[in-house]
Amino acid sequence: MPLTELAVLDRGFVKLVDHMGSDLSVVNAARVSFGKRKEVYDEADGKLIAYLAEHDHTSPFRHTAMTFHVKAPIFVFRQWMKHRISSEFNEISGRYVEFPEDEFFVPETFRRQAKVNKQGSEGTVEGDAGDQAHAIFLETCRSAVAQYKKLIGLGVCREQARCILPLGLYSEVYWTVSLQAAAHFIRLRTDAHAQWEIQQYAHAVRRMVEELYPNALKALLENARP
Repeated sequence: MPLTELAVLDRGFVKLVDHMGSDLSVVNAARVSFGKRKEVYDEADGKLIAYLAEHDHTSPFRHTAMTFHVKAPIFVFRQWMKHRISSEFNEISGRYVEFPEDEFFVPETFRRQAKVNKQGSEGTVEGDAGDQAHAIFLETCRSAVAQYKKLIGLGVCREQARCILPLGLYSEVYWTVSLQAAAHFIRLRTDAHAQWEIQQYAHAVRRMVEELYPNALKALLENARP
């Protein structure tokens, strides 16, 4: 049985809901050009997959699909949803449902702004400064959610009340993606330059995809274009 669920961060997860195809599906999609099809994957198929990836013949890799159920902070999804090609997203709606309390991400440690990489971080904020940062972060998130609940109680509609909620609030998404698109996401978001939090989700996705399409994913990652 394939791996179907992994916990991520303090309250998040990645769950495999459904999938279509296998490594064999990729090679059969390629071989249809010659009117051929195989029933069992063998060594020759591994060589064909490597050739397809090396020479950028990527359409056979798109004859696969996976659907994931993901729970992640909104700021993670802001980055994740930049991956639009061969990807479909449906997200929980704050217009339809009321967000629960204490469903926001709280970092275990706080990182310092990187001195060279303007968008990145490095090291940790330690000692009293770290304790103060944690207290401020937690108090602010709790206050925002409490005020959101008060607005709801006053009769304010959900679609307006949600506007004060923090980016660290957890949301849930269904993500359906082809193997090629998943490999692209994994390559970019497991890179050291990606934000640490989304790296954790990308590593979880990789573990699941590797079990479904081990040879095809390996070939795509090894032969990825810059």
